[in-house]
Amino acid sequence: MVDLTRRNVMATSVAAALGASVSGVVSAEDSDTPKAPWIDGNLQRFATTAFGAEVTGPFVMQTNELIFSLQHPSRENPAPYNKGGVGVVEGFQFELDGDNDDFTELTPPQTDEERSTVRVAGGEYKLLVQEGDPIDGGEEKFGHPVTPDGVDIATFAGSRYGDTGYNQDMNQFVATNDDGTEGYLFTNIETSPGDITRMPISRDEDGNWHADLENTKNLVNTEAFRELGGTRINCYGDLSPWDTPMSAEENYAHPRVSGPATVSDIVEAGSGIGLRGGAEFWNRPNPVEVQEVIDDMFGDDSWTLQGSWALSGIELLAYHLGADPVDQEDGENTLNPIGDGYPNPYRYGYIVEIRDPTSDDPTPVKHWCMGRAAFEAPDFQEDSRSVYLTSDGENKGIYKFVADRPFHSYTDAMDVAGTLYVAKVTNEEAAKNEPPTDVDLEIEWVKLGHASNREVEAWIAEYDGITQVDYLETHADTDWENDLDQALREADKAVAKHGNQDYITGEEILAWAEQYEERGPNGIDEELRKVPFLETRAAAKEIDTSIEFRKAEGVDSIEGAKPGDYLYIGISELNDGMSDSEGDIRMQRVDGGVVYRAELEPDYNISTLEPVVVGADASDPPSVIDDAPINIDNVLVLEDGRVLLCEDAAQYRRSYPNDALWVYDPEDSDGDRGHGNVVGGDKDNSGRSHDRGDGNAEE
Repeated sequence: MVDLTRRNVMATSVAAALGASVSGVVSAEDSDTPKAPWIDGNLQRFATTAFGAEVTGPFVMQTNELIFSLQHPSRENPAPYNKGGVGVVEGFQFELDGDNDDFTELTPPQTDEERSTVRVAGGEYKLLVQEGDPIDGGEEKFGHPVTPDGVDIATFAGSRYGDTGYNQDMNQFVATNDDGTEGYLFTNIETSPGDITRMPISRDEDGNWHADLENTKNLVNTEAFRELGGTRINCYGDLSPWDTPMSAEENYAHPRVSGPATVSDIVEAGSGIGLRGGAEFWNRPNPVEVQEVIDDMFGDDSWTLQGSWALSGIELLAYHLGADPVDQEDGENTLNPIGDGYPNPYRYGYIVEIRDPTSDDPTPVKHWCMGRAAFEAPDFQEDSRSVYLTSDGENKGIYKFVADRPFHSYTDAMDVAGTLYVAKVTNEEAAKNEPPTDVDLEIEWVKLGHASNREVEAWIAEYDGITQVDYLETHADTDWENDLDQALREADKAVAKHGNQDYITGEEILAWAEQYEERGPNGIDEELRKVPFLETRAAAKEIDTSIEFRKAEGVDSIEGAKPGDYLYIGISELNDGMSDSEGDIRMQRVDGGVVYRAELEPDYNISTLEPVVVGADASDPPSVIDDAPINIDNVLVLEDGRVLLCEDAAQYRRSYPNDALWVYDPEDSDGDRGHGNVVGGDKDNSGRSHDRGDGNAEE
């Protein structure tokens, strides 16, 4: 049995590579923020997952049974909890009658045995499938993309965005019978190349669920997906009102500027040193090594290239699409540049719809016109036109897309067209260093542009065919075939200072922003209309919107939501851009995060984000943080209005190292913000818990 004491938790956790702290540094020394943790309602722990694993992909089926993923558990857990997988809670149904006492709250795990398994408050968690299980008649493995010739991507050397098949996330179930006991389960695999699997599952008369692995498919291993450029880092998702799975590409590698920086800052400085993001190095040979190169090249002037760690796995994606793996030699990955078949960066960071989901050959559609980001999840509204989108990471935006007419009314998905918006926080209180509990965020939606899928895909196609060879030949004076090391160093320095000239330039982004300010979003020259759709984050920064959210995660509303119902958004960590001294949002930090809700208005707009769950401070003692939610990622609203909150937790000073799944009941509240429930410990008059710990926060 693995030793899961606090002493070795951080040393042994594989989740550290992909979990809560992945896009920035989490401080364990934040200030003692008033009324954190705090709940406007009631909260109960329903499950804890095995050590190292997040709780991801929650989905409650028509039978009221819960499915969720076991994402990247520790390899030191005993089998079967040492492999990623997808499971169902058998023997328990959520009683959707408004009664919140249908289960007894689960206690925190106390022993190593409890910490290395999946525990639930009712029923039993049963794994249906795990990474690498034989599927599709034994021809493939679950969650394993292959090359066009059928070679498993796992066999190649090179950087990886997690082990192949290890990071199961979204689960969406499409029933094929009236009572919801048969159908197809669609699961995201959050790797590069990414995967979306389709698995037939059914429930027998005894209430047991079974998976048909013989007929399970890795959908990405089809020509239809390769024509789109494949997919990568498939995170959470949604089931549309017309019953099609929607997968979000969490393309962390898209930032062209780091943190709060803008393209204007780079142009004014005359150099990208200290400001540029990781996206500019997309087609560098072995791109994930660029941070190490920048550190070596610039020394004390080095900086963090935001998103550069997510450049891992791009070369595996190239092989998946059919590129010749010329950089493979004696089982090692070399710097020899990949030519034809290298992926276009503008093809990743979108919402992927699986149309005709129950047919023999489901049709993948990327909704190019909904913008490009590190999308955690979409939430499609009942009008079948409005979509809310959260982008995970540091200094990111929250977006809205409104289609011209209902999505499913378009015979050809390429004709889907609409308007892309980005949120701007407008109320003065958000910039007054107030605790999050006391501040509603007032939202104004700023129009970025209007386009169709067909238009945006045509703009993207302009950048097809750019390779690692081009990176060297465009940016280096030295012939790479004569001296690869020298040419690569010259190219890296040139791109760090002046940007990657093979893609949209900083000058184009500034020209778009200048026209936007002078003429408005409808007055942009044709050749610049592509900018807010292909460089969504950079464009939004230039027109003074609130690209400050950290980390915007799950977003969901009740199935069939109508005006007056609530949409929920998980902010996994409220720090960095939301708690600094600039911009529209300057609240006091809560590293444990916040869950907001917003009431849907008659036109499915939202204009106010109201805090309802505030996580713990990183410095809080175990007496507080053991019973408080921290780093809420996926959220799922049940039919009775309760909300499942899934942790991707940094753990801080908890006495146990496991992520939990909580059930939040907003109805068990007196409705008075000033009298919500402060969680854990003995309270003083400020609503804070007395620190009964040793005062030393663990990193």
